Parts: sequence; C-alpha cells; structure tokens
Amino acid sequence: MRVTSTKMHTPWFLVLLLVFVLPAAAFASGDEALITRASQVLGPLPASMPSAENPITPEKVALGKILFWEPRISIDGTVSCSKCHPIPLYAADGLRKSVGHNCKENPRNDPTVFNAANQISEHWIGNRTSVEDQAKQAVTGPPAFGMPSYESVEKVLRSYWQYETLFRAAFPGEKEPVTIDNFAKAVGAFERTLVTPGPFDAFLKGSRDAMTAQQKKGLGEFMDQGCVGCHFSPFAGGQMYQKFGLFAPYWQYTKSEKIDEGRYAVTKAENDKYVFKVPVLRNVAMTRPYFHDGSVDRLEDAVRIMGKIQLGKDLSQGQVQGIVAFLHALTGKIPDNALSVPILPSLK
Repeated sequence: MRVTSTKMHTPWFLVLLLVFVLPAAAFASGDEALITRASQVLGPLPASMPSAENPITPEKVALGKILFWEPRISIDGTVSCSKCHPIPLYAADGLRKSVGHNCKENPRNDPTVFNAANQISEHWIGNRTSVEDQAKQAVTGPPAFGMPSYESVEKVLRSYWQYETLFRAAFPGEKEPVTIDNFAKAVGAFERTLVTPGPFDAFLKGSRDAMTAQQKKGLGEFMDQGCVGCHFSPFAGGQMYQKFGLFAPYWQYTKSEKIDEGRYAVTKAENDKYVFKVPVLRNVAMTRPYFHDGSVDRLEDAVRIMGKIQLGKDLSQGQVQGIVAFLHALTGKIPDNALSVPILPSLK
C-alpha cells in the first residue's frame, strides 16, 4: 500500500501494525475486544472540530450558518453553500456532479461537509487547505458561485445592514469586519460544529445494543480485510491520499465516463496520477452516489469495487453485506441547529 502523504492524525505504520500484523487471535473475544480494537484505529467522533487559526465562537457560528444559506453572493443569485450541501440530505446533493451558477457542472462529485473539517485538505484532489479556504475560494470558483472578485462579494454583503451587525459581533474590534477572510472564517466555524455521532460512537462508548450483530461482524470485517489501512481515524478517512486503483485501473470497474488523473492536476508529479484524498465514510450510506465522479450508485457495489481494486480481494457476498451493515452504523444524527433554515438579511 503506497501512502502519498505523511500528514495524518494516526501514524500509518501503527495503523498497518494494528490491521495487518497483529493476528485476530491476539484480541480477546466479545464486544469488549471489538471496542478495544476499533478504538485503536477508528474511535468516536469529537464534539467539534476546532482550529487554532479560527477559534469557534457562538457569534461566528451564528453568522456562518446564515452565510451558508446566502445565494446573493453568487453571480446569478442562485448558488449558496447549501445548494450543493443541503443539510437535510446529509449535506450532499445526491448528484453525480453538483451544478453551480447558470447550470454549470462541477468537475467532481461534491462530498458532504459533515465531519469534514478535520481532514488533511478539502476537495478530492486536495487543492483546498481547509474548510475556510474552501469557503473563500468557492465564491470565485468558475463552476461554483462564479463571482468576479472577492471585492464583489464584500460589496454585496455590505449592502445588508444586518450583516454589518452580525460581522461586528463575530469579529469585534476590527475596523472593517465585513471581509472575505471573515466570511470564510464564519462559514468554517459553522462547519466545524457539523459533527454527527451515530450508533458506532455509542457502541464504542459502551452501549452494547447500539449496533446489531451484523454491524458488529461487519466492523470486524472492515478491520480484518484492511479497509482501515486507509479509512482510519474517528472520521473513517480523510487523513491521507491514495491511488484509486492499486490493483487495477479504477475505470474498468466503476465504468467512469471520463478518466480523472486526480492530484496530478495539482502537483504535476507522475506519482500522483489517479491519486485522490481518501474520503470520510461517516454518513456514507446517506450520501450516494460514490467516488470522485459519482459513477457508482449502490453502496454494495462501491464496497465490492474497493475490495477488488484497493485490496486485491474478491469479497464474498456475506463480507460485503457485513461491511455495508457496519457503514450504516456510521450514519449519525444531524445537529438540530443545522436543520433550521435561517432568515436572510434584507436590504438597507
């Protein structure tokens, strides 16, 4: 297995040791053993995803939530963060590739923003450093919001008196708080609260009945078969880059209409051809279609394909069903605050 980034929250050699070197017999039997083992390579979600560069405050979160729904900072007045990341749909729009301003198609499938802020980067090819960087660059992104400049975004926001008030509350002491950088910080602070613990987290914390017997068996398969070699951490992914198609070209199995060279577009390094950020698997059962191009609709097919081209294994029907059952245990509760739609500011 080739690791293409060393910026990970868990040392890759420790993950490989736990997954491949220590035999299953080394772990005691029963739920306690399963919890111990899973806690070492996965673990429960944190309460939030803080940032030293952008501390979370209630005022920032409140502003960021409103800005998340704001479409008037797009060139045609129709695109907001919530268009491509609708909260009730687990912050993923269900399209193969999202549609931006004037019906422009984005180059890749839009992943959910839930549980996303602690990844090594944003976007499939890692060309956004953080959720704040993603929010900032989206407003001038040609297939996204499409605004001509950051100044044009600031001009729109300053035309609403409520935004002046909200920005001053979120960024006190600043002479001119309504800036694109503060826009990005506010949206980022909101997204850093979008954590969705599910049955798996309850199981790890001692609730033995939170997961079904099939889900527990599937968790064991998820670890035994080597899935956690890439999908580790409490987020079950997002901590490294990996070639998509270690054992066979991915497009032979996904039937992708277009071959995407992945991070090669960013780095121009030959070793980064077909390399993508490992996706977070939290809420994966709710966020189809799958892969960078949305080429696969069924979770069962995605698991089978991953076994074949990433692990070099023909997973049995029972193994696939067990892993899929476990992945359903990663479906969490959407935060109540995120579900309510805010009232947007009116003109002066």
